[in-house]
Amino acid sequence: MDDLIAEVDRKCDTAHRPGGQEQPDRLALLTVAAQLAGQLQELADDLVEDYVEHCRMHGNSWTDIGTALGVTRQAVQQRFRAPHKRYSPEAMTDDLRRAMIHVKQAAVRHSNNYIGTEHLLWGLTAEDNSAPRLLRAAGVSPDTVHRSVGSRLCMGASQAAERIAWTPYSRRAIDIAEARSRRNGSDHIRCDDLLIGLAEIGRGVAADVLTEAGFDPAALGPTPDGA
Repeated sequence: MDDLIAEVDRKCDTAHRPGGQEQPDRLALLTVAAQLAGQLQELADDLVEDYVEHCRMHGNSWTDIGTALGVTRQAVQQRFRAPHKRYSPEAMTDDLRRAMIHVKQAAVRHSNNYIGTEHLLWGLTAEDNSAPRLLRAAGVSPDTVHRSVGSRLCMGASQAAERIAWTPYSRRAIDIAEARSRRNGSDHIRCDDLLIGLAEIGRGVAADVLTEAGFDPAALGPTPDGA
């Protein structure tokens, strides 16, 4: 709690009134505290959702999951069983479809029964397409990113490649990518759209690798041509 209070004070530029007055601006502090609490709640929800998804992929029933969370089977299904949008190859450019082949190969090769942001970034940088071109335009080496994210792919124990499912962060990244492609007037998601989606999430292995490499989507100019 002390660390959170200190973070509120650090983020609130108007926490202390100018002129050396003793009383801080408590409403300003409350506003920042509420914003921070919302971010923590979103992160907590993502954490639970991620583990629920992994439990389902490993064969745990909704009843078991509900018991672990202290709620009924119906309650946990209502919260976590919302159907997730499936993206067909027709919604992607040819380059992105080829990248997705590398994505699944990486998961299968490492015996992972999920598609994480690390698999997506590895697939996007496996060959030349609009994602590596965007990285180079931003002054970032695609080869360095590919090696870095490849070193973070961990071996699992799954033998059920057909049950591979996308993690919540991965689904969020492609949702961002689809929205970006539509804003640009396209019906197809490009590799660079998904790259920016991975970066804009701000969490996950891919976002960490891109941040460490110095890739900042907010600082980008026009997207390089060629999908």
